[in-house]
Amino acid sequence: MRKLIFGMNVSRDGYIAAPGDDLGWSVPSEELFQWWSDRVGATDLALYGRRLWETMSSHWPTADQQPDATPAEVEYARRWRDMPKVVFSSTIRTVDWNARLVTGDAVTEITRLKAEDGGAMDIGGATLTAAAIRAGLIDEYVLATAPVLLGGGTPFFTALDRWVNLNLLETRTFPGGVVLTRYETRR
Repeated sequence: MRKLIFGMNVSRDGYIAAPGDDLGWSVPSEELFQWWSDRVGATDLALYGRRLWETMSSHWPTADQQPDATPAEVEYARRWRDMPKVVFSSTIRTVDWNARLVTGDAVTEITRLKAEDGGAMDIGGATLTAAAIRAGLIDEYVLATAPVLLGGGTPFFTALDRWVNLNLLETRTFPGGVVLTRYETRR
């Protein structure tokens, strides 16, 4: 059975994007960027909601071809392209870059994917992840908490129907005061 992991950069007050989907506050240090890149390299399958897919697929497929691309960005772009991806959307008609599209019930498909043999799956996208959290499908949460207060935006955690108890797995501090915490869901 596969493990499903939800990880994102998050503001100290719990948002993954500021109002207007502004992500300018979450530019990672080189060390944190490498940590995220290594996570992509270790991910067997990535699950994306529509908006996050549109953000990622508008940049990473060709990011390594930009004249100012750093070696770390080149590596991340290659890893991102190579990683199998599933995009959940009822409005997109086609996807590319080693991805397949699911237009049906996300919780049913994620449950099916978790039951398969294979390595870890990452999930991203606020709406998609909220459905997975409410269905009790998330096995691990990874928060890279930046020392910034946004006061609003897209929350990391959705409103829950019931408590989710967690066990701390790891803490780590990165340059710029970013604190990474990893938790597993206590079952």
